[in-house]
Amino acid sequence: MKISKQARRDAKQLFRGCVVNGVLDDNRARQTVQQIIGRKPRGYVAILTHFQRLVKLDVARRTAKIESAVELPEDLRIGVQTNLARRYGPGLSVSFAPNPALIGGLRVQVGSDVYDGSIRTRLAELAEKF
Repeated sequence: MKISKQARRDAKQLFRGCVVNGVLDDNRARQTVQQIIGRKPRGYVAILTHFQRLVKLDVARRTAKIESAVELPEDLRIGVQTNLARRYGPGLSVSFAPNPALIGGLRVQVGSDVYDGSIRTRLAELAEKF
């Protein structure tokens, strides 16, 4: 479905109204959606569709997935979380997961940003050069 410019503007304005101190407020977002559904303004389906897209993008931007070959010690976890919070701001949700296929190193994904310092990737790059 093609979304009009006005619907995009309205959704973006609603989204900005749901952001408090740089972090999306879940309760405000729910209330906003309920109000839009209750009022049913012109083009409300397009507005809600774009609003949903903005919320999904924000959630992805605020979610970090860290993979390592082995379980990381607590002090290293705290250090990684601190560095990510400094770079991406408050409200970052961090999850750690072991992935033995990495062989060693870390793979960090925050939204669409991927930082891959794993041995597997370096070996693949080296194999491409030969």
